[in-house]
Amino acid sequence: MSDPAARRVRVGHSPDPDDAFMFYGIAAGKVDTAGFEIEQVLADIETLNRQALEGELEVTAVSIHAYAHLADRYALMPCGASMGDGYGPCVVACSPLKPADLAGKTIAVPGTLTSAFLALRLFLGAEFKYEVVPFDQILDAVQSGRVDAGLIIHEGQLTYGGLGMHLVVDLGIWWSETRDGLPLPLGGNVVRKDLGPLVPTLTRVIKDSIVYGLDNRKEALDYAMDFGRGLDRPLADRFVGMYVNDLTRDYGDRGRLAIERFLGEGTAAGLVPELQVEFVQPA
Repeated sequence: MSDPAARRVRVGHSPDPDDAFMFYGIAAGKVDTAGFEIEQVLADIETLNRQALEGELEVTAVSIHAYAHLADRYALMPCGASMGDGYGPCVVACSPLKPADLAGKTIAVPGTLTSAFLALRLFLGAEFKYEVVPFDQILDAVQSGRVDAGLIIHEGQLTYGGLGMHLVVDLGIWWSETRDGLPLPLGGNVVRKDLGPLVPTLTRVIKDSIVYGLDNRKEALDYAMDFGRGLDRPLADRFVGMYVNDLTRDYGDRGRLAIERFLGEGTAAGLVPELQVEFVQPA
């Protein structure tokens, strides 16, 4: 039975193996939750972005792109980063295409607040035709001919080749090669500023859960497999390793610089508002 004195906190994250891995410590009761009664809210990242615009959740995973529109209400936790370090969201098509061939083509995208969408806009440097499609339906939309190409995130980055699709561009590789080797910021955890003195403690709880998963990889991966959408264990393990790592434990100077560069370029291009990136520190 839950403690009636506990403060209920809703924590949003995607139903994906990497996010599940991060929150295993909390879900399995492996970490001290400091008296908080934590309710996990599972939704795709664009839905979480939209909920955060309304301030619905106390803590949530969001796209770094979306954070630029949330900075008045939320602060970034220093833990929970998903970064593409030499890899990232990909544009794929059924036939071999070069990036220049995308002009005039319709691209399925997983949401206009996703970091993948901002990265693609920076990459193309011009307006392009797109259709918003739930991330887990993009490959189907490309295969069916409904769209000409798809911007894929999550496990689709590892599975598109098995469907006979062709890579047009890996935005993580492009970003790394053109931005001094910096990782491409994709997702992060944010906490509502109006929680005041609770913010550092909540941050510590989330970080403890991430660290527990990293330190107890096998059991955390066992849990994450339930969120793998058909991934076998080796692929799930690879996917988790791509997006839950030392940068997830803490952004560090390199991760912080990557966010400032990414959002700064978005601001310079008129795609996101100017902002001061604000991190909180755990208790």
